[in-house]
Amino acid sequence: MRIILVRHGHPDYANDCLTPLGRLHAAAAAQRLKDEGIQRIYSSTCGRAMETAQHTADLLGLTVTGMDGFRELNWGSADGEPLLLNGHPWDTADHMVANGESLLDPDWAGKPPFDRNSVQAHVQRVKDTADEWLLSLGYRREGLYYRVENPVYHTVALFGHGGETAALLSHLFNVPFPFFCSAMGPDYTGIVVLTLPDKADGLVPVRMALVNDVKHIEGLRVDNVFDK
Repeated sequence: MRIILVRHGHPDYANDCLTPLGRLHAAAAAQRLKDEGIQRIYSSTCGRAMETAQHTADLLGLTVTGMDGFRELNWGSADGEPLLLNGHPWDTADHMVANGESLLDPDWAGKPPFDRNSVQAHVQRVKDTADEWLLSLGYRREGLYYRVENPVYHTVALFGHGGETAALLSHLFNVPFPFFCSAMGPDYTGIVVLTLPDKADGLVPVRMALVNDVKHIEGLRVDNVFDK
């Protein structure tokens, strides 16, 4: 099975929708995806993601299945006390890199600067949703990997967000979330392609086939911004 992850187009965050530029991004992404053999489209229920997904759905004659569990992450102080950089995950990860701190600590959630950040709960929400979703697609989580049960589609697409994608990838690849905040910054409508085997005698890993493909928006690119 292939899973195609797509970040939303340029957003109007205040109104949770796409800007005119974002709609151009979404239309370009739909053209890029039209020959990928997508059989099912899923999306975060945030407006900017659903609107992006709808462009591809309309072109392919498919419907969009909204998934609340893949909404964008929220962050901030969990106890009301000030946080480093207001708890912004990407700025926090960059701060850690600048100070030579490891982004690969498996206990990241229990240690500063993330220990009092409400983002932890949202990362967990994405992880839980991912396993429920993959089970519905025929892959059962067992420990660190997945068991192939009965795959129902060859190719599916999931439209979402920068932070949600970082949380999802951290779970699928068993790498701490702060690492993907630093290493994975998808552009608007950036495409990531993941694969899982259709058959296996034992457990299988998720493999990454493509990262942040944005050739479809050449000439339409703007500064990448991560926000809620």
